[in-house]
Amino acid sequence: MQVTGILETALHVENLERAIAFYLRLFGFAVMARDQRFCAFNVAGRDVLLLFKRGESTRPMPVPGGIIPPHDGQGRMHIAFSIPSAELADWERRLADQQIPVESTVDWPGGGKSVYFRDPDQHLLELATPGIWPNY
Repeated sequence: MQVTGILETALHVENLERAIAFYLRLFGFAVMARDQRFCAFNVAGRDVLLLFKRGESTRPMPVPGGIIPPHDGQGRMHIAFSIPSAELADWERRLADQQIPVESTVDWPGGGKSVYFRDPDQHLLELATPGIWPNY
């Protein structure tokens, strides 16, 4: 018996439309599902990024197959997106072109590099090349 990965990652945001626009503009993720309380993005055909409007998922949510229990989140969260090393400079240009300030860069001992920046809700986002973890 084993866990085979992390399927979904969720961020809770104040302004859902603003957050959706940011992630669409910067990453171009495809929207898989969306309503007034959330948006589900397809990330690289294997992962799901969920954006929830803060406070809108605090009640049980009936769905066709059952009920999703209540949840919510506060504070500044963190997500790292993996990118190929060869595309790092292109991503740095995209951030600059969209006037998204880079907060920090880190050169890791294993050869990877991380670029840190914020989304409109001040969540810390990271673009990470291979070499930051032994398995990546």
